[in-house]
Amino acid sequence: MDFEPPRRWGLLLTKALLIHLPPESRPDVYDKLVAASSRYIIVCEYYNPTPVEVSYRGHEHSLFKRDFAGEILDAHHELRLVDYGFTYHRDPHHPLDDSTRFLMEILS
Repeated sequence: MDFEPPRRWGLLLTKALLIHLPPESRPDVYDKLVAASSRYIIVCEYYNPTPVEVSYRGHEHSLFKRDFAGEILDAHHELRLVDYGFTYHRDPHHPLDDSTRFLMEILS
């Protein structure tokens, strides 16, 4: 990936982005996320404790579920997990797709 962040932002958010990236690009993307954040990173993606590929709208190699936050935390020890949560499609007040969110903070 050729992207070089022009600056650092206080908060970076990915939502339904990482699930569509090919697995071989993940380490570089994780590095770019951390490099572009000065404090917080929120990852909101489909979660699965073990990596799995899912057919997406009839396409193969287009949707991947895994522990994205765990992989980022394992690769970047300067991060700590601050909070996490789950959205559920049957929530009567805020029905969203089934996904998890993880808030990580860069330790100074």
